[in-house]
Amino acid sequence: MKPVSKYNLFLSFALIVSFSVCSQQLYFPDSNWQTRKPAELKMNAALIDSAISFAIRNETKTDYDLRIANYKAHEREPGYRIAGPMRERGKPAGIILKNGYIIAQWGDVKRVDMTFSVSKSFLSTVAGLASDDHLINLDDRVNEYVWDGKFDGPHNSKITWRHLLTQSSDWSGCLFDVCDWADRPPRQGTIDDWKNRKLLEPGSNYEYNDIRVNLLAYSLLEVIRKPLPVVLRERIMDPIGASTTWRWYGYDNSFVNIDGQMIESVSGGGHFGGGIFINTLDQARFGLLFLRKGKWKNKQLISEQWVNSVSQPSAANKNYGLMWWTNEENQLGNISKKIYYANGFGGNFIVVDNEHDLVMVTRWLEPNKIGEFVRLVVSAAETK
Repeated sequence: MKPVSKYNLFLSFALIVSFSVCSQQLYFPDSNWQTRKPAELKMNAALIDSAISFAIRNETKTDYDLRIANYKAHEREPGYRIAGPMRERGKPAGIILKNGYIIAQWGDVKRVDMTFSVSKSFLSTVAGLASDDHLINLDDRVNEYVWDGKFDGPHNSKITWRHLLTQSSDWSGCLFDVCDWADRPPRQGTIDDWKNRKLLEPGSNYEYNDIRVNLLAYSLLEVIRKPLPVVLRERIMDPIGASTTWRWYGYDNSFVNIDGQMIESVSGGGHFGGGIFINTLDQARFGLLFLRKGKWKNKQLISEQWVNSVSQPSAANKNYGLMWWTNEENQLGNISKKIYYANGFGGNFIVVDNEHDLVMVTRWLEPNKIGEFVRLVVSAAETK
């Protein structure tokens, strides 16, 4: 019997390592998205069926005519009007991904619907690209970049990009004919009280405010000098294989002059209409990109550092990161604090669970039911 040479031993070892790496290669969908049965990926099929039934049974109470829904939701806001495109919503739909494969789907996953404040997580992603490209530094004051008066004065001049992303700026002013105080005003007081309120130190107080979110989109447009939907399409959506059906809108009066061209400054939600219109499949691809730490196949589309930062609890609100929601204080119930999610009016969610290699997308789920839905899916991963 001939002795085994060192070369042959090395070659055998290399082949074993190569096979091991290939066998662990992460799956990314092409145009045809592969499906798997839950049991094939060690998921409890009965619990997945329960989660689907739960999502369908707990359809949002939001009016199908989203114009009516918006007017009802914001009727207290002085001078409220719908300034951007809207459309009627669809029925409940959703997708559950495990290891990148579709293990469950329901409803019309190709229907393009408004996604409201899930748009904020897409806007945050464009900010991440600007950060990766060294166009902005999150802790720089925005008035170092935008000098047209919107960040002038003793208060507004202190605001940083991070304050805008964490909704803790308390910016005071008006943008596209709507003032910050008119967005979700307090239930007490009058317009004079709201206008003359005491301003809070930037970074110290969280307040959900779409005017300030739109200000972030406007400020990024001033820096990037290119339509934000084009940036998102070229850098993110096309590379991940998204469809051509999604759109990102602003308002009828949100066009601004950039380098001699009138460009639409887009909305970070559907509060006044507009925002991102998208189907469920494309949202699942976007969620999978974040599950994969910003990498798609062999290309890093957005830095892992940025992806990790979006779910870090902010100083002013532990449940909110960089325009993604966290589970830091068990908003979703007693499950992992590492789960994070995009959240839009009417029950639109993209949930990322790194520990179980899961992405969950639900459309038109009653908002207060999202925690129970997620817990069912997580239980399916933990109960073989």
